[in-house]
Amino acid sequence: MIYAGILAGGKGTRMGNVPMPKQFLTLNDKPIIVHTVEKFVLNNKFEKIIIATPKEWVNHTNDILKKYNLDFPRIQVIVGGEDRNSTIISIADYIETEFSLGDEDILVTHDAVRPFLTHRILQENIEEGLAHNAVDTVISAVDTIVESNDDSFISSIPRRDYMYQGQTPQTFNIKKLKSLYNILTPEEKTILTDACKIFSIKGEDVKLVQGEIFNIKVTTPYDLNVANAIIKGSLDK
Repeated sequence: MIYAGILAGGKGTRMGNVPMPKQFLTLNDKPIIVHTVEKFVLNNKFEKIIIATPKEWVNHTNDILKKYNLDFPRIQVIVGGEDRNSTIISIADYIETEFSLGDEDILVTHDAVRPFLTHRILQENIEEGLAHNAVDTVISAVDTIVESNDDSFISSIPRRDYMYQGQTPQTFNIKKLKSLYNILTPEEKTILTDACKIFSIKGEDVKLVQGEIFNIKVTTPYDLNVANAIIKGSLDK
């Protein structure tokens, strides 16, 4: 089975003085999360689309889905975890409880605040996810990446042609994801930045899928302005 997990657990602290988490802010007269969910609904390969959100926003999320005619039976809103990775595991646990897990079952995870996901990126994540245990969507780094161990001086400058910027979707074999997560040490869990690192630190391969520069994550007021410009540009064509 192929499942989607939309991560809508952010509180929007970097967005400034706003009344709600960033995924519920309006982009071209429609909440950002609605733009994102619509991309998944258009792909009929997903058995279930699971949206994980903070407990206090579950009802609000369901109300929004109903308002925009997205309250389909294959969409389910659940309570997420304390952080990104525990939220993904919460989605995996929900799938296992409700449907049981097969060896080939995959989970395509995506940020609720990346509304410009393309059909091509989704399709490639599904195809590569069925062939590999883990998939990451990336774009090549345009700027030189500088590393500093002390926030004061450069410790290294990696070769730019080896560097990529991570996006989402990220896709995982669900059984493999859970097995690796369950053997992480507490120290390893503290250094996780995303779920692909679960595989990386355990020596597992992660397949790359090419993203798009416009597949941005809306986390700041500047990002929201850029997103509105992207929407306006697409409507003007």
